[in-house]
Amino acid sequence: MILNTTKHFGLVSIFLHWLMAAVVIGLFALGWYMVDLTYYDSLYNTLPFIHKSIGILVAGVFLFRIVWIRVSPAPGPLQGSSRFGIIASRLMHAVLYILIALIILSGYLISTADGSGIDVFNLFAVPAMITGIPQQEDIAGLIHEYLAYILIGLVLVHAAAALKHHFIDRDNSLRRMLGIG
Repeated sequence: MILNTTKHFGLVSIFLHWLMAAVVIGLFALGWYMVDLTYYDSLYNTLPFIHKSIGILVAGVFLFRIVWIRVSPAPGPLQGSSRFGIIASRLMHAVLYILIALIILSGYLISTADGSGIDVFNLFAVPAMITGIPQQEDIAGLIHEYLAYILIGLVLVHAAAALKHHFIDRDNSLRRMLGIG
């Protein structure tokens, strides 16, 4: 099944979830590694190029995911879910989406602060449309870094909650997102 149903996630939602999870973790690890590179390191230019290129592609996937949520809404809460659990889940998902959007935007502002566009794997370039903000690169850089740490922390909480639902509550929350429940 491609579309979500009232009880199950569809293949597109499952794929988008796990793709974004892998990319968010991968970009965090890449960003964490590359900030310590020196000018003389052989990866000094390569890793930021890869990070920016993937970041732009993630922006496209993220926008598609937002549209997909409207096309194919997520299944409702599992039967027996507490009111607190439902509210916490919805709040967590909203915060994750907001953080991802802000991280994408701040990354864009860092990369285009000098007026240059962002080259995406030498396939196309995204133009600089917002420039000239005083200390744009530095401020956007701090925002990008802090929000990335907050996001990865919340991703860990999200994963822990999924494991709690699976192993302690023994419900189908995780199984639904794996496409087996």
